[in-house]
Amino acid sequence: MEAPTSIEVSGLDEALASAARHFSEYPAIITQQQCWTFSDIDALSRRLAARLRNRGIRRGDRVALLSPNSAGFAIAYCAVIVSGATVLPLNFLYHEKEIAWMLKDAEACGLIFSPELHQKAFAAARLAGIRLVLELPEIRQRNSDPIPTPAGTRCEAHDIAAILYTSGTTGRPKGAMLTHRNLATNAWSVSRALRLQPGADRILLVLPMFHAFAATAGMLYSLLHGIAFIPLPRFDPVEVAEAIAAHRATVFMGVPAMFAALLRLSQRFTQAIRQLKFCISGGAPLPAETLEQFEKRFGVLIYEGDGPTECSPVTCVNPIGGRRKIGSVGRPVELVEMAIMDDRGCRLPPGAIGEICVRGPNVMKGYWKRPEATRAAFFGEWFRTGDIGRQDEDGYFYIMDRRKDMLIVNGMNVYPRMIEEVLHRHPDVAEAAIVGMQHAFHGEIPVAWIVPVPGRHPDARNLRRYCAEHLGQHEIPRRFEFADRLPRTPTGKVDKGILRDQLKRAH
Repeated sequence: MEAPTSIEVSGLDEALASAARHFSEYPAIITQQQCWTFSDIDALSRRLAARLRNRGIRRGDRVALLSPNSAGFAIAYCAVIVSGATVLPLNFLYHEKEIAWMLKDAEACGLIFSPELHQKAFAAARLAGIRLVLELPEIRQRNSDPIPTPAGTRCEAHDIAAILYTSGTTGRPKGAMLTHRNLATNAWSVSRALRLQPGADRILLVLPMFHAFAATAGMLYSLLHGIAFIPLPRFDPVEVAEAIAAHRATVFMGVPAMFAALLRLSQRFTQAIRQLKFCISGGAPLPAETLEQFEKRFGVLIYEGDGPTECSPVTCVNPIGGRRKIGSVGRPVELVEMAIMDDRGCRLPPGAIGEICVRGPNVMKGYWKRPEATRAAFFGEWFRTGDIGRQDEDGYFYIMDRRKDMLIVNGMNVYPRMIEEVLHRHPDVAEAAIVGMQHAFHGEIPVAWIVPVPGRHPDARNLRRYCAEHLGQHEIPRRFEFADRLPRTPTGKVDKGILRDQLKRAH
Protein backbone atom coordinates (compact mmCIF):
# COMPACT_ATOMS: atom_id res chain seq x y z
CA MET A 1 0.00 0.00 0.00
CA GLU A 2 1.36 3.41 -0.97
CA ALA A 3 1.78 6.22 1.54
CA PRO A 4 -0.17 9.44 0.97
CA THR A 5 1.62 11.73 -1.50
CA SER A 6 0.11 15.05 -0.42
CA ILE A 7 -0.12 16.94 2.83
CA GLU A 8 -3.41 17.90 4.43
CA VAL A 9 -2.76 19.86 7.59
CA SER A 10 -5.02 18.91 10.47
CA GLY A 11 -4.52 17.85 14.04
CA LEU A 12 -2.08 15.03 14.66
CA ASP A 13 -4.91 13.15 16.38
CA GLU A 14 -6.76 12.88 13.06
CA ALA A 15 -3.55 12.14 11.17
CA LEU A 16 -2.66 9.28 13.53
CA ALA A 17 -6.19 7.83 13.27
CA SER A 18 -6.03 8.06 9.47
CA ALA A 19 -2.68 6.25 9.40
CA ALA A 20 -4.09 3.52 11.67
CA ARG A 21 -6.92 2.93 9.20
CA HIS A 22 -4.69 3.15 6.14
CA PHE A 23 -1.94 0.83 7.41
CA SER A 24 -4.05 -1.18 9.87
CA GLU A 25 -2.22 -4.52 10.02
CA TYR A 26 1.24 -3.34 9.04
CA PRO A 27 3.94 -3.62 11.71
CA ALA A 28 4.37 -0.29 13.49
CA ILE A 29 6.71 -0.88 16.44
CA ILE A 30 9.01 -3.88 16.77
CA THR A 31 10.92 -4.86 19.91
CA GLN A 32 12.66 -7.96 21.12
CA GLN A 33 9.47 -8.93 22.97
CA GLN A 34 6.81 -8.43 20.29
CA CYS A 35 5.47 -6.50 17.32
CA TRP A 36 2.60 -4.01 17.46
CA THR A 37 0.53 -3.14 14.38
CA PHE A 38 -0.83 0.30 13.58
CA SER A 39 -4.21 -0.86 14.86
CA ASP A 40 -2.60 -1.91 18.13
CA ILE A 41 -0.94 1.47 18.61
CA ASP A 42 -4.19 3.27 17.82
CA ALA A 43 -6.21 1.21 20.31
CA LEU A 44 -3.64 1.43 23.11
CA SER A 45 -3.08 5.18 22.73
CA ARG A 46 -6.83 5.88 22.68
CA ARG A 47 -7.32 3.87 25.86
CA LEU A 48 -4.58 5.85 27.62
CA ALA A 49 -5.98 9.11 26.22
CA ALA A 50 -9.38 8.29 27.69
CA ARG A 51 -7.71 7.57 31.03
CA LEU A 52 -6.03 10.99 30.94
CA ARG A 53 -9.33 12.70 30.19
CA ASN A 54 -11.01 10.84 33.04
CA ARG A 55 -8.25 12.10 35.36
CA GLY A 56 -8.97 15.71 34.43
CA ILE A 57 -6.57 16.42 31.57
CA ARG A 58 -8.08 18.92 29.13
CA ARG A 59 -7.20 20.43 25.77
CA GLY A 60 -4.00 22.47 25.97
CA ASP A 61 -2.83 21.05 29.31
CA ARG A 62 0.84 20.05 29.43
CA VAL A 63 1.56 16.40 30.22
CA ALA A 64 5.21 15.39 30.64
CA LEU A 65 6.70 12.12 29.46
CA LEU A 66 9.73 10.57 31.14
CA SER A 67 10.86 7.35 29.48
CA PRO A 68 13.67 5.80 27.46
CA ASN A 69 12.98 4.58 23.92
CA SER A 70 10.20 1.99 23.97
CA ALA A 71 6.80 1.14 22.55
CA GLY A 72 5.39 2.65 25.73
CA PHE A 73 7.01 6.01 24.98
CA ALA A 74 5.34 6.15 21.55
CA ILE A 75 1.96 5.07 22.89
CA ALA A 76 2.07 7.65 25.70
CA TYR A 77 3.19 10.38 23.28
CA CYS A 78 0.25 9.60 20.97
CA ALA A 79 -2.15 9.32 23.92
CA VAL A 80 -1.33 12.83 25.12
CA ILE A 81 -1.88 14.15 21.59
CA VAL A 82 -5.19 12.27 21.19
CA SER A 83 -6.38 13.57 24.57
CA GLY A 84 -6.02 17.10 23.24
CA ALA A 85 -3.15 17.96 25.58
CA THR A 86 0.42 19.09 24.83
CA VAL A 87 3.16 16.50 25.27
CA LEU A 88 6.32 17.51 27.14
CA PRO A 89 9.05 14.90 26.43
CA LEU A 90 11.83 15.25 29.01
CA ASN A 91 15.40 14.04 29.14
CA PHE A 92 15.28 11.24 31.70
CA LEU A 93 19.04 11.53 32.27
CA TYR A 94 18.59 14.89 33.96
CA HIS A 95 18.64 15.21 37.73
CA GLU A 96 15.18 15.34 39.35
CA LYS A 97 15.77 19.02 40.25
CA GLU A 98 16.33 19.89 36.57
CA ILE A 99 13.25 17.89 35.58
CA ALA A 100 11.22 19.63 38.29
CA TRP A 101 12.31 23.04 36.96
CA MET A 102 11.03 22.16 33.48
CA LEU A 103 7.77 20.79 34.89
CA LYS A 104 7.23 24.07 36.76
CA ASP A 105 8.28 26.23 33.82
CA ALA A 106 5.85 24.43 31.49
CA GLU A 107 3.12 24.51 34.15
CA ALA A 108 2.64 20.77 33.59
CA CYS A 109 -0.52 19.11 34.92
CA GLY A 110 0.66 15.52 34.76
CA LEU A 111 3.64 13.21 34.37
CA ILE A 112 3.76 9.80 32.67
CA PHE A 113 6.85 7.70 33.37
CA SER A 114 8.30 4.27 32.69
CA PRO A 115 8.62 1.88 35.67
CA GLU A 116 12.43 1.99 35.93
CA LEU A 117 12.24 5.77 36.49
CA HIS A 118 9.76 5.50 39.37
CA GLN A 119 11.98 7.11 42.03
CA LYS A 120 13.17 10.00 39.84
CA ALA A 121 9.65 10.68 38.52
CA PHE A 122 8.05 10.91 41.95
CA ALA A 123 10.90 13.03 43.30
CA ALA A 124 10.57 15.51 40.41
CA ALA A 125 6.76 15.54 40.65
CA ARG A 126 6.94 16.23 44.36
CA LEU A 127 9.32 19.16 43.84
CA ALA A 128 7.10 20.55 41.07
CA GLY A 129 3.85 20.02 42.95
CA ILE A 130 2.32 17.69 40.36
CA ARG A 131 -0.39 15.34 41.62
CA LEU A 132 -1.25 13.37 38.47
CA VAL A 133 1.60 10.87 38.10
CA LEU A 134 0.96 7.81 35.94
CA GLU A 135 3.24 4.83 35.48
CA LEU A 136 3.23 3.37 32.00
CA PRO A 137 1.29 0.10 32.22
CA GLU A 138 2.56 -3.11 30.74
CA ILE A 139 1.91 -2.65 27.04
CA ARG A 140 -0.05 -5.53 25.56
CA GLN A 141 -1.56 -5.92 22.15
CA ARG A 142 -5.19 -4.94 21.72
CA ASN A 143 -7.87 -7.00 23.39
CA SER A 144 -11.61 -7.39 22.89
CA ASP A 145 -12.57 -4.51 25.19
CA PRO A 146 -14.34 -1.59 23.49
CA ILE A 147 -11.96 1.14 22.45
CA PRO A 148 -12.98 4.44 24.04
CA THR A 149 -12.95 7.64 22.03
CA PRO A 150 -12.01 10.70 24.11
CA ALA A 151 -14.83 13.20 23.63
CA GLY A 152 -14.43 16.80 22.62
CA THR A 153 -10.69 16.66 22.02
CA ARG A 154 -10.41 17.43 18.31
CA CYS A 155 -7.15 19.27 17.77
CA GLU A 156 -6.53 22.15 15.39
CA ALA A 157 -3.49 22.70 13.23
CA HIS A 158 -2.37 25.75 15.24
CA ASP A 159 -2.67 24.04 18.66
CA ILE A 160 0.60 23.33 20.47
CA ALA A 161 1.29 19.60 20.11
CA ALA A 162 4.64 19.46 21.91
CA ILE A 163 7.01 21.61 23.92
CA LEU A 164 10.62 20.54 23.51
CA TYR A 165 13.23 22.09 25.78
CA THR A 166 16.47 23.13 24.18
CA SER A 167 19.77 22.12 25.73
CA GLY A 168 20.20 25.40 27.57
CA THR A 169 23.80 26.07 26.51
CA THR A 170 23.25 29.76 27.24
CA GLY A 171 21.40 29.95 30.55
CA ARG A 172 18.18 28.12 31.35
CA PRO A 173 16.63 25.84 28.69
CA LYS A 174 13.84 27.31 26.57
CA GLY A 175 10.73 25.40 25.54
CA ALA A 176 10.16 25.42 21.78
CA MET A 177 6.39 25.35 21.09
CA LEU A 178 5.73 23.03 18.13
CA THR A 179 2.21 23.01 16.70
CA HIS A 180 0.31 20.15 15.10
CA ARG A 181 0.96 21.86 11.76
CA ASN A 182 4.70 22.13 12.48
CA LEU A 183 5.08 18.42 13.24
CA ALA A 184 2.64 17.08 10.61
CA THR A 185 4.23 19.04 7.78
CA ASN A 186 7.76 18.20 8.87
CA ALA A 187 6.94 14.49 9.07
CA TRP A 188 5.54 14.77 5.54
CA SER A 189 8.73 16.53 4.37
CA VAL A 190 10.73 13.64 5.86
CA SER A 191 8.54 11.16 3.98
CA ARG A 192 9.26 12.94 0.70
CA ALA A 193 12.99 12.97 1.43
CA LEU A 194 13.38 9.34 2.54
CA ARG A 195 10.81 7.74 0.19
CA LEU A 196 10.58 4.53 2.20
CA GLN A 197 8.07 1.77 1.47
CA PRO A 198 5.17 1.30 3.94
CA GLY A 199 4.98 -2.23 5.29
CA ALA A 200 8.50 -3.03 4.10
CA ASP A 201 11.04 -0.57 5.48
CA ARG A 202 12.08 -0.47 9.13
CA ILE A 203 14.02 2.26 10.96
CA LEU A 204 16.31 1.37 13.84
CA LEU A 205 15.79 4.11 16.40
CA VAL A 206 18.39 4.36 19.15
CA LEU A 207 18.56 8.16 19.18
CA PRO A 208 16.59 9.39 22.22
CA MET A 209 12.93 9.83 21.34
CA PHE A 210 12.60 12.77 23.75
CA HIS A 211 14.80 14.66 21.28
CA ALA A 212 13.41 16.37 18.16
CA PHE A 213 15.43 14.36 15.60
CA ALA A 214 14.22 10.94 16.72
CA ALA A 215 10.74 12.17 17.68
CA THR A 216 9.91 13.55 14.24
CA ALA A 217 12.23 11.90 11.71
CA GLY A 218 11.97 8.52 13.43
CA MET A 219 8.79 8.06 15.48
CA LEU A 220 6.20 10.51 14.12
CA TYR A 221 7.21 10.11 10.49
CA SER A 222 6.92 6.34 10.84
CA LEU A 223 3.57 6.38 12.67
CA LEU A 224 2.04 8.77 10.14
CA HIS A 225 3.40 7.10 7.00
CA GLY A 226 3.24 3.35 7.51
CA ILE A 227 6.88 2.68 8.38
CA ALA A 228 7.89 0.39 11.23
CA PHE A 229 10.50 1.43 13.75
CA ILE A 230 12.60 -0.54 16.20
CA PRO A 231 13.23 1.42 19.44
CA LEU A 232 16.35 0.65 21.46
CA PRO A 233 16.63 2.15 24.96
CA ARG A 234 20.39 2.77 24.81
CA PHE A 235 23.23 2.81 22.33
CA ASP A 236 25.48 -0.22 22.39
CA PRO A 237 27.23 -1.04 19.08
CA VAL A 238 26.79 -4.80 19.49
CA GLU A 239 23.10 -4.47 20.41
CA VAL A 240 22.57 -2.18 17.42
CA ALA A 241 24.15 -4.69 15.02
CA GLU A 242 22.18 -7.56 16.53
CA ALA A 243 18.90 -5.63 16.31
CA ILE A 244 19.54 -4.73 12.67
CA ALA A 245 20.05 -8.41 11.86
CA ALA A 246 17.22 -9.78 14.02
CA HIS A 247 14.52 -7.31 12.90
CA ARG A 248 15.68 -6.72 9.31
CA ALA A 249 16.16 -2.98 9.75
CA THR A 250 16.70 -1.07 6.53
CA VAL A 251 17.59 2.42 7.83
CA PHE A 252 19.76 3.55 10.74
CA MET A 253 19.60 7.09 12.10
CA GLY A 254 22.53 8.21 14.23
CA VAL A 255 24.88 10.96 15.31
CA PRO A 256 28.58 11.00 14.31
CA ALA A 257 29.80 9.38 17.53
CA MET A 258 27.59 6.36 16.84
CA PHE A 259 29.05 5.79 13.38
CA ALA A 260 32.57 6.01 14.85
CA ALA A 261 31.61 3.43 17.49
CA LEU A 262 30.12 1.04 14.89
CA LEU A 263 33.45 1.12 13.07
CA ARG A 264 35.03 -0.49 16.13
CA LEU A 265 32.78 -3.58 15.89
CA SER A 266 34.48 -6.91 15.22
CA GLN A 267 34.30 -8.33 11.70
CA ARG A 268 31.52 -10.78 12.61
CA PHE A 269 29.05 -7.89 12.70
CA THR A 270 29.99 -6.44 9.31
CA GLN A 271 27.33 -8.36 7.40
CA ALA A 272 24.57 -7.21 9.75
CA ILE A 273 25.35 -3.54 9.05
CA ARG A 274 25.64 -4.26 5.34
CA GLN A 275 21.94 -5.17 5.09
CA LEU A 276 20.94 -1.52 5.65
CA LYS A 277 19.75 0.48 2.63
CA PHE A 278 21.31 3.68 3.93
CA CYS A 279 22.04 5.71 7.08
CA ILE A 280 21.10 9.23 8.15
CA SER A 281 23.46 11.36 10.23
CA GLY A 282 22.46 14.52 12.07
CA GLY A 283 22.77 16.37 15.34
CA ALA A 284 26.43 17.33 14.86
CA PRO A 285 28.95 17.62 12.01
CA LEU A 286 30.01 14.24 10.61
CA PRO A 287 33.80 14.06 10.10
CA ALA A 288 34.61 13.17 6.49
CA GLU A 289 37.11 10.58 7.72
CA THR A 290 34.40 8.74 9.68
CA LEU A 291 32.04 8.76 6.69
CA GLU A 292 34.69 7.43 4.33
CA GLN A 293 35.78 4.63 6.66
CA PHE A 294 32.20 3.58 7.41
CA GLU A 295 31.17 3.44 3.75
CA LYS A 296 34.34 1.62 2.74
CA ARG A 297 33.87 -1.08 5.38
CA PHE A 298 30.11 -1.60 5.26
CA GLY A 299 29.18 -0.51 1.76
CA VAL A 300 26.30 1.58 3.14
CA LEU A 301 25.98 5.26 2.28
CA ILE A 302 25.49 7.92 4.98
CA TYR A 303 23.36 10.93 4.09
CA GLU A 304 24.02 13.94 6.27
CA GLY A 305 21.20 16.32 7.18
CA ASP A 306 20.43 18.98 9.74
CA GLY A 307 17.81 20.96 11.58
CA PRO A 308 17.31 22.63 14.97
CA THR A 309 14.63 21.71 17.51
CA GLU A 310 12.82 24.97 16.72
CA CYS A 311 12.26 23.76 13.14
CA SER A 312 10.54 20.51 14.16
CA PRO A 313 13.51 19.80 13.36
CA VAL A 314 14.36 18.65 9.81
CA THR A 315 15.39 21.42 7.44
CA CYS A 316 17.74 19.76 4.95
CA VAL A 317 19.37 16.51 3.88
CA ASN A 318 21.53 15.28 1.03
CA PRO A 319 19.18 13.81 -1.61
CA ILE A 320 18.64 10.10 -0.94
CA GLY A 321 19.80 8.23 -4.04
CA GLY A 322 20.83 11.54 -5.61
CA ARG A 323 23.92 13.71 -5.62
CA ARG A 324 25.63 13.86 -2.24
CA LYS A 325 28.20 16.48 -1.36
CA ILE A 326 30.53 15.36 1.41
CA GLY A 327 30.73 17.97 4.14
CA SER A 328 27.37 19.42 3.17
CA VAL A 329 24.11 19.00 5.12
CA GLY A 330 22.31 18.93 1.79
CA ARG A 331 19.44 20.87 0.30
CA PRO A 332 16.19 22.03 1.95
CA VAL A 333 13.47 19.39 2.22
CA GLU A 334 10.11 20.09 0.62
CA LEU A 335 8.04 22.91 2.21
CA VAL A 336 11.18 24.38 3.86
CA GLU A 337 13.14 27.45 2.73
CA MET A 338 16.69 28.21 3.82
CA ALA A 339 18.86 31.28 3.31
CA ILE A 340 22.18 32.76 4.40
CA MET A 341 21.72 36.15 6.05
CA ASP A 342 23.90 38.86 7.53
CA ASP A 343 23.48 40.39 10.99
CA ARG A 344 20.73 42.71 9.71
CA GLY A 345 18.62 39.96 8.17
CA CYS A 346 19.62 40.62 4.54
CA ARG A 347 20.07 37.62 2.23
CA LEU A 348 23.60 36.91 1.09
CA PRO A 349 24.63 35.42 -2.30
CA PRO A 350 25.99 31.90 -2.84
CA GLY A 351 29.46 31.47 -1.36
CA ALA A 352 29.07 34.19 1.25
CA ILE A 353 29.35 33.24 4.92
CA GLY A 354 26.55 34.22 7.27
CA GLU A 355 23.83 32.86 9.53
CA ILE A 356 21.61 30.02 8.28
CA CYS A 357 17.95 31.06 8.54
CA VAL A 358 14.81 28.99 7.94
CA ARG A 359 11.24 29.74 6.89
CA GLY A 360 8.29 27.38 6.48
CA PRO A 361 5.34 25.64 8.16
CA ASN A 362 7.80 23.63 10.26
CA VAL A 363 9.09 26.67 12.21
CA MET A 364 7.98 26.83 15.84
CA LYS A 365 5.28 29.09 17.22
CA GLY A 366 7.83 30.54 19.64
CA TYR A 367 9.46 29.89 23.00
CA TRP A 368 7.12 29.09 25.88
CA LYS A 369 6.69 32.19 28.08
CA ARG A 370 9.76 33.82 26.46
CA PRO A 371 8.46 36.62 24.19
CA GLU A 372 11.77 38.50 24.16
CA ALA A 373 13.76 35.38 23.30
CA THR A 374 11.21 34.60 20.58
CA ARG A 375 11.58 38.05 19.01
CA ALA A 376 15.37 37.78 19.11
CA ALA A 377 15.24 34.43 17.32
CA PHE A 378 13.59 35.77 14.18
CA PHE A 379 14.19 38.08 11.24
CA GLY A 380 10.52 38.56 10.40
CA GLU A 381 9.29 35.09 9.31
CA TRP A 382 12.84 33.71 9.20
CA PHE A 383 14.11 31.71 12.17
CA ARG A 384 17.74 32.36 13.04
CA THR A 385 19.38 28.97 13.64
CA GLY A 386 22.58 30.30 15.16
CA ASP A 387 24.59 28.24 12.67
CA ILE A 388 27.25 29.98 10.60
CA GLY A 389 27.40 28.60 7.09
CA ARG A 390 27.23 29.10 3.37
CA GLN A 391 25.23 27.95 0.35
CA ASP A 392 26.84 26.85 -2.90
CA GLU A 393 25.64 27.49 -6.45
CA ASP A 394 23.71 24.18 -6.46
CA GLY A 395 21.69 25.06 -3.36
CA TYR A 396 23.59 22.79 -0.93
CA PHE A 397 24.22 24.19 2.54
CA TYR A 398 27.41 23.89 4.58
CA ILE A 399 27.64 24.52 8.33
CA MET A 400 30.89 26.18 9.28
CA ASP A 401 30.10 26.24 13.02
CA ARG A 402 27.69 27.31 15.69
CA ARG A 403 27.76 31.08 16.19
CA LYS A 404 28.50 30.53 19.89
CA ASP A 405 31.43 28.19 19.08
CA MET A 406 33.15 30.48 16.55
CA LEU A 407 36.40 32.00 17.82
CA ILE A 408 37.87 35.44 17.19
CA VAL A 409 41.65 35.10 17.00
CA ASN A 410 43.58 38.30 16.33
CA GLY A 411 40.37 39.80 14.94
CA MET A 412 39.84 36.91 12.48
CA ASN A 413 37.00 34.36 12.50
CA VAL A 414 38.13 30.83 13.29
CA TYR A 415 35.71 27.92 12.79
CA PRO A 416 36.41 24.97 15.12
CA ARG A 417 34.85 22.47 12.74
CA MET A 418 37.52 23.17 10.09
CA ILE A 419 40.31 22.45 12.61
CA GLU A 420 38.51 19.34 13.86
CA GLU A 421 38.24 17.99 10.31
CA VAL A 422 42.01 18.32 9.89
CA LEU A 423 42.76 16.62 13.21
CA HIS A 424 40.36 13.75 12.46
CA ARG A 425 42.51 12.89 9.43
CA HIS A 426 45.60 12.35 11.60
CA PRO A 427 46.23 8.58 12.00
CA ASP A 428 46.78 8.87 15.77
CA VAL A 429 43.57 10.82 16.48
CA ALA A 430 40.30 9.05 17.22
CA GLU A 431 38.33 12.16 18.19
CA ALA A 432 39.00 15.88 18.38
CA ALA A 433 37.17 18.92 19.69
CA ILE A 434 38.19 22.58 19.51
CA VAL A 435 37.16 25.18 22.09
CA GLY A 436 38.29 28.73 22.67
CA MET A 437 40.22 30.10 25.61
CA GLN A 438 40.52 33.80 26.45
CA HIS A 439 43.95 35.29 25.79
CA ALA A 440 45.22 38.73 26.78
CA PHE A 441 47.03 39.37 23.49
CA HIS A 442 45.21 37.28 20.84
CA GLY A 443 41.65 37.71 22.19
CA GLU A 444 41.04 33.97 22.00
CA ILE A 445 43.18 30.99 21.16
CA PRO A 446 42.07 27.55 19.88
CA VAL A 447 42.56 24.67 22.30
CA ALA A 448 42.37 21.09 20.99
CA TRP A 449 41.00 18.21 23.04
CA ILE A 450 42.28 14.92 21.65
CA VAL A 451 41.21 11.32 22.18
CA PRO A 452 44.05 9.13 20.83
CA VAL A 453 43.53 5.99 18.78
CA PRO A 454 44.00 3.03 21.18
CA GLY A 455 47.67 2.11 21.36
CA ARG A 456 48.82 5.38 19.77
CA HIS A 457 50.51 8.24 21.64
CA PRO A 458 50.31 11.52 19.70
CA ASP A 459 52.17 14.49 21.13
CA ALA A 460 51.40 18.18 20.90
CA ARG A 461 54.48 19.05 18.83
CA ASN A 462 53.68 16.59 16.03
CA LEU A 463 50.00 17.52 16.01
CA ARG A 464 50.84 21.21 15.81
CA ARG A 465 53.21 20.52 12.92
CA TYR A 466 50.49 18.50 11.17
CA CYS A 467 47.97 21.33 11.57
CA ALA A 468 50.48 23.82 10.15
CA GLU A 469 50.48 21.82 6.90
CA HIS A 470 46.73 22.31 6.45
CA LEU A 471 45.63 25.42 8.36
CA GLY A 472 46.35 29.12 8.62
CA GLN A 473 48.64 30.30 11.40
CA HIS A 474 45.74 31.77 13.40
CA GLU A 475 43.84 28.45 13.20
CA ILE A 476 46.57 26.23 14.65
CA PRO A 477 45.69 25.12 18.20
CA ARG A 478 47.94 26.76 20.78
CA ARG A 479 47.26 24.08 23.38
CA PHE A 480 46.56 20.34 23.20
CA GLU A 481 44.74 18.48 25.94
CA PHE A 482 44.47 14.68 25.91
CA ALA A 483 41.62 12.58 27.30
CA ASP A 484 40.33 9.00 27.19
CA ARG A 485 36.95 10.24 26.00
CA LEU A 486 35.06 13.48 25.33
CA PRO A 487 32.04 14.50 27.41
CA ARG A 488 28.78 14.28 25.48
CA THR A 489 25.22 15.47 25.77
CA PRO A 490 22.43 12.83 25.84
CA THR A 491 21.96 13.38 22.10
CA GLY A 492 25.59 12.50 21.29
CA LYS A 493 27.04 15.96 20.73
CA VAL A 494 30.39 16.84 22.30
CA ASP A 495 29.61 18.96 25.35
CA LYS A 496 31.98 21.84 24.74
CA GLY A 497 30.66 23.69 27.78
CA ILE A 498 32.22 21.05 30.02
CA LEU A 499 35.52 21.30 28.11
CA ARG A 500 35.56 25.07 28.53
CA ASP A 501 34.86 24.73 32.25
CA GLN A 502 37.71 22.24 32.62
CA LEU A 503 40.08 24.69 30.92
CA LYS A 504 39.02 27.51 33.24
CA ARG A 505 39.60 25.36 36.30
CA ALA A 506 42.96 24.11 35.07
CA HIS A 507 44.30 27.49 33.94
